Amino acid sequence: MNELPPALPHGPLEEVFPDVFFVTGQMDAVLMGKDWQFNRNMTIVRDGGALTLINTVRLNKAGLKELDRLGRVTNVVKIGSLHGRDDAFYKARYGATFWAPPGMSHEHGLTTDKALVPGGEMPFAGCSVFAFGTTKLPECVLRIDRGGGILVACDALQNWLAPDGFFSENSRKMMTEMGFFQPANIGPLWMQVNEPKAEDFARLQELPFRHALCGHGAPVRDTAKQAYSERFNRVFGI
Repeated sequence: MNELPPALPHGPLEEVFPDVFFVTGQMDAVLMGKDWQFNRNMTIVRDGGALTLINTVRLNKAGLKELDRLGRVTNVVKIGSLHGRDDAFYKARYGATFWAPPGMSHEHGLTTDKALVPGGEMPFAGCSVFAFGTTKLPECVLRIDRGGGILVACDALQNWLAPDGFFSENSRKMMTEMGFFQPANIGPLWMQVNEPKAEDFARLQELPFRHALCGHGAPVRDTAKQAYSERFNRVFGI
């Protein structure tokens, strides 16, 4: 595992809903020929003693000890094509089952163990998957049947309210100009890369949900359905 990307700075694990945990960490990347430094989130779902990691963020030693106290990591789930830096670390450390949508490519030689498809086998109880059908790259959203419905998204849905200490000054300026810092947003870079059509968001809007945990930004509690429906209407007129 020494050849895998190291842990970057991150915050504490927070239980945002019963048996649903959330941690924010740093990401360094080169995108569109530019250096970026921003934050990203991992969601952890506990089902009995089993943990499922979604949008993985590699934790430091103290963070891994805290993770191990929560339960046993059994599943690693990749739902966004533009993420995946730390999937291989958790797969190697825990021997976890690696889930991803069909056709998604992975880093560090990973291959999908089980495909995430609507109506198919899911990594934990009370989970279902929404698959985008018009995007250039595979992307999906998980729905957790708890608390009125919790959506777990990667880049398609974001809720970046403002930059924090995980951002470089250049990224703060660039991403402000690009319109990243808006509540209940659709990822601006994700939109450029994937060119999704309105029909996907019309289907997504039909799902019953109250909350959203995204790959970027703060949790959206209680108001997610209304907030994202308003965003979809402004962007796509639906």
